[in-house]
Amino acid sequence: MDPFRQANRANWDDRVAVHWGPDAYDAPGFAADASRITDTVRLDREALGDVSGRRLVHLQCHFGMDTLSWARLGADATGVDFSEQAIAAARRLSAESGAPARFLVGEVTDAPEVLGGETFDIVYTGVGALCWLPEVAAWAEAVEAILAPGGTFLIREGHPVLWSLAWPEDEPLRLEIGYPYFESTEPMAFDDATSYVGSGTVSSTRTYEWNHGLAEVMGALAERGLRIDLFEEHRYLQWKGHPSMELGEDGLWRLPEGLRDRLPLMYTLRARKAG
Repeated sequence: MDPFRQANRANWDDRVAVHWGPDAYDAPGFAADASRITDTVRLDREALGDVSGRRLVHLQCHFGMDTLSWARLGADATGVDFSEQAIAAARRLSAESGAPARFLVGEVTDAPEVLGGETFDIVYTGVGALCWLPEVAAWAEAVEAILAPGGTFLIREGHPVLWSLAWPEDEPLRLEIGYPYFESTEPMAFDDATSYVGSGTVSSTRTYEWNHGLAEVMGALAERGLRIDLFEEHRYLQWKGHPSMELGEDGLWRLPEGLRDRLPLMYTLRARKAG
């Protein structure tokens, strides 16, 4: 594993403890409430439809709350993540919640080997995942390899326009392009002891991220023979991406009135493999 990925894995290992607690994802509360599913899965379930009895694999699953939410909706669920700490926590959460799922350690691009050549009815990638991958061609190759004929792939992701923006502190509502929109060889480097959720801190503060333009993502999937049948751009985020954002009654964050049509914040993409 290259130094960039090693640093990212160390950071995500540290995030497990930060994200577990009640001020973050509240894994104990999830385990105690058999009816609970995550907000991420609640947003994505309409695009996937009924998952009952379908074999679903969740790539970059972290400690598995989304994976286990799909299991609670009836899927035969498997999660894959490169963090051994996260997978250990996912197995613990599965046991404590009673929601059955299988969890395996592995890189996204190694998923076909990690999964022993198995294929799935649904390949799912949750929000906030692609920015941790250096390029999308190998990712799309892995997605296609583990997707069964006639199967469905779904991703909802932060929009690459959003990831390319810098927000000047002196004029927070002025939009500036501060980071690459297109995939680049050199990553963007960040140092931050906090995470996007939870009050704890991490000791492995250095992370590396890559942006991927829409055409790069769509093109990588299309080159693997997947047919895109749903693409939507959203004016909302699941997290407070900027201090000016306002929380709606639906639990989603939006830019202030008058600015909401200026840029997309997330997108949903669904693709299918020929049967």
